[in-house]
Amino acid sequence: MSKLLVVDDEYRIRQIIKKYAEFEGYEVEEAVDGMQAIELCRRQDFDLIIMDVMMPELDGFSACKEIRKFKSTPIIMLSARGEEYDKIHGFEIGSDDYVVKPFSPKELMMRVNAVIKRSGKANSEPEKDIFTYKGLSVDFSARIVTIDGERVEMTPKEYELFFYMVKNKGIALTREKLISEVWGYDFFGDERTLDTHIKLLRKSLKEYSKCIVTLRGVGYRFETL
Repeated sequence: MSKLLVVDDEYRIRQIIKKYAEFEGYEVEEAVDGMQAIELCRRQDFDLIIMDVMMPELDGFSACKEIRKFKSTPIIMLSARGEEYDKIHGFEIGSDDYVVKPFSPKELMMRVNAVIKRSGKANSEPEKDIFTYKGLSVDFSARIVTIDGERVEMTPKEYELFFYMVKNKGIALTREKLISEVWGYDFFGDERTLDTHIKLLRKSLKEYSKCIVTLRGVGYRFETL
């Protein structure tokens, strides 16, 4: 049985998520703020964390950043704020998905199932090859990207998106295909999530950002120019 940690200062929100999660067969632990979430993560292992952004004591962004120092547990952020800046910040500090309140509990559970499935698949089916192009090196099995020998730090979702694009080098990938393969579900939320991750990827790749080519009206393609 997979175990979830639900972190939110609102009791009603925690109970709604717990009800749907337990119906899906998950075991659920609760935390009322970021500090409690960090302490629970130090003592226990979870398959996924659902964390609100705005909380007393310690906000979700700060808690996520702290948890990432010692755990790679997938994290879905919840927030009443849907601005692009907040989403980008959440992805930059290592969250795997971002859900804006008010949300559909059914949609949230679809995202939970998809993230856990992707996480488990990545752990059980590691790739054992390395892609190189000039000073760019991608080690799929170690999940390491380097440019001119220096390691490039990326969020978990950035790694998944970049690895998928590199493995399909030279192929035109539609937005729908990328979202389906990387996020693992039929996306019906804000499609700008993909564009946000592409923007972050280009920033991380520096001079190799030009390898990610925008195909207007279609999607994107990774190519060695």
